[in-house]
Order: sequence, then structure tokens, then C-alpha cells
Amino acid sequence: MSVRVGILGATGAVGQRFIQLLDDHPTFELAAVTASEESAGKTYREAAKWRVNTPIPDDVAEMTVGATTPDDVPDDVDLLFSSLPSGAAAEVEPDFLEEGYVVSSNSSNDRMAPDVPLTIPEINPGHLDLIEVQRDERGWDGALVKNPNCSTITMVPTLAALDQFGLESVQVSTLQAVSGAGYSGVTSMEIIDNAIPHIGGEEEKMETESRKLLGTFDGTGVDLHGMDVAASCNRIPTLDGHLENVFAETEEDVSPEEAAAAMREYPSADLPSSPDQLIHVFEDLERPQPRLDRERGDGMQISAGGLQETEAGLKYNCLAHNTIRGAAGASLLNGELLVEEGWV
Repeated sequence: MSVRVGILGATGAVGQRFIQLLDDHPTFELAAVTASEESAGKTYREAAKWRVNTPIPDDVAEMTVGATTPDDVPDDVDLLFSSLPSGAAAEVEPDFLEEGYVVSSNSSNDRMAPDVPLTIPEINPGHLDLIEVQRDERGWDGALVKNPNCSTITMVPTLAALDQFGLESVQVSTLQAVSGAGYSGVTSMEIIDNAIPHIGGEEEKMETESRKLLGTFDGTGVDLHGMDVAASCNRIPTLDGHLENVFAETEEDVSPEEAAAAMREYPSADLPSSPDQLIHVFEDLERPQPRLDRERGDGMQISAGGLQETEAGLKYNCLAHNTIRGAAGASLLNGELLVEEGWV
């Protein structure tokens, strides 16, 4: 089965990751790429300042970039991946949804909307049933599905594994790579020999999105998980890979060994881009590390380590590749799940 797909915002950092991940994909055939009006009409090679660590696929390089409107996307495209800035996405995604397109979006707008699935396929695939609620309430023929923020998706799989012990509260401090800010998001003068102890909007995203992802779908909406979440988000001078220090309190006493086993045994999804093992747990207290471990599972695996007891519960570290697992790869997995579940 071949599914024709398009990318909205194809020339940016996440859009380029989409193109890299879609190359030789067993199910998806890239049929359309869009960008700003300034790029429309150019070949992709001319429009994109390519920065990914593999060459532009030859067939994509010669594709003509369209403007980001439904008129510039062929009618036979079955699924769209959106990597638009959130402001632009909020304006144009509804136009595609009204025209009947299914959109798997990495953009942050509408993630917490009560009728929009915020989905990690391994964690809460059943939340896709919100699409029926969404269509009834908004009158769309299409469907909008979001993946979470790159820092949220690094932590939540480990929390899902621990939830069997009764998660009560979570505190997290992040060490986030510069690629998470986009190519021009942080200048060299700001970040070299430095760390920035605040990332606008990031803390709120982690604190709210994690509770929705681990919440319960009751047929009409999602009841947020009852745990308390507090986040502190920091930018550091690594290129890729978000490292996070997590402190978790659970209702039941849980040893580091029990927590490690729960993470190792947490099931992956049976999708083309899923890693064989969702969470790899290191026994070495000095792992995971961004440079050494961000590419595990082709960048789709979560790494964890440093599991230790504290007076309040557990502490540990977790890591994910922020532009693969935390962005384009997350949307790609959601697209694969939409196909698997018959929404596309």
C-alpha cells in the first residue's frame, strides 16, 4: 500500500528532517512540498538551505515548491505533515482540514485543545478516537493530530513506564540542544561558553502536555493525569539531543531495579519507524549522553540512566534526539498510526 503525502513548511529544519525520514519509506510517497510565498515556484534545491547530514534525495531536489495553500497540494495526497511555525499553522492548517486533508502536525498550536489528539503511538494510541469528536464539533472532513513538544516526548515514555506504580509528582530540569530553537533561534554569541536558563513557553508545554498524554480518554474528551509536574528548561551548547534530569514520586515504593525493568519492558509500537525497544536503560551512571546516544534506534529510541533512590522517590536521566524523535519522527509515527488505524 502506497500513501501519497505532503510536507507543509518543507524547507525549515524540521521539514528537512521529514524529507530525510521519508526517503525510501515503505509506505509513504512524497508528492508535495510547500513553503513560504518567497520559495513557491522554485525547485526544492533552490529554496532550501539544506543542513541535514545526508544529501537531498535527487527526486525531492527537483520538486517544485508550492505555496502553503490547499490549491497548491494535489487532491490525491492522502496525508500532510506540518512543520510550520505555530502562528502560521494556526492560520493555515484549518484551511487544509476543511478541504478534507488529514494533518499530522508538529506545530505547537492546538496541542491542548480538548478535541485534538495529542499522541505518542506507544503511549496513547486510543486518543485518536478524539478525531470523531473533532469532526462533529468543528465540521471538518479532515482530521488534525498533534505530537508533543520535543522536551515532553523525551520524558513521557519513561513516565508511562512508571505510572503502574502510581505517579504523584514529577520535577524535571532539561538540558536542551540548540537545534530545538531552529537554525536562527540562538546565535553563537549567546550559546558558546554559556547556558541559557529559560526557554520561553517550554516549561508550560512540559507541565501540561505530559498530563494530557498520560490522561484517560472517556469517549468525549481526555481527563488529564492527576500528577503534579514542574519543569525548568535550559538551553546548552549541544547540537542535537535533549538530556533531562527527572525526579519522580510514586504512590508505591519502587526500587531503581524495578523502575529500570519497567522501562526496558515498556512495549514499542508495531509501526515502520518504531524502534525495536522503546526505552534503552543504561546501568552506567554517566549515560545517556547527547553525543554518544542521541542516534540510538535511528534517532527514535528513548534512553534512560542514572536511576537512583531519593528520600522522595526516584531520580534518573533521559535523552532523545529532539529533531528526529522529538519532532519530524514523532509526526511520522503518528502518520503511520493514522494509516494503521484506518483514519487515512
